Amino acid sequence: MAVQQIGLSDEMEECVDTCIEAAEVCEWCADECAGHGEDMAECLRLCRDVADLASLCARLCTRDSAFNSQVAEACADACEACAEECEQHDHDHCQACAEILPRCAESCRNMA
Repeated sequence: MAVQQIGLSDEMEECVDTCIEAAEVCEWCADECAGHGEDMAECLRLCRDVADLASLCARLCTRDSAFNSQVAEACADACEACAEECEQHDHDHCQACAEILPRCAESCRNMA
């Protein structure tokens, strides 16, 4: 679902859309990882970080905050770290993160 906000650049709209998608998939992955024991602890932590940063980034972009570029850079870094971790696991939720998060990182960097 594309966000169509008046006054947002194409880069900001794409960043909002991919951040919302990243937050959703990371919430799912974190919830699933919670049931898989200690070997999934790092994945769970990184997914929670991405979910928080991505949802914050989407909100800041939507209101054209003066801080959206800094948060977008942090979100991109977290997405890249989380995707790298998730790639190591065969679970569907981890593979979904590994697929979606690089796109989010790229759109955040383009917007920033």
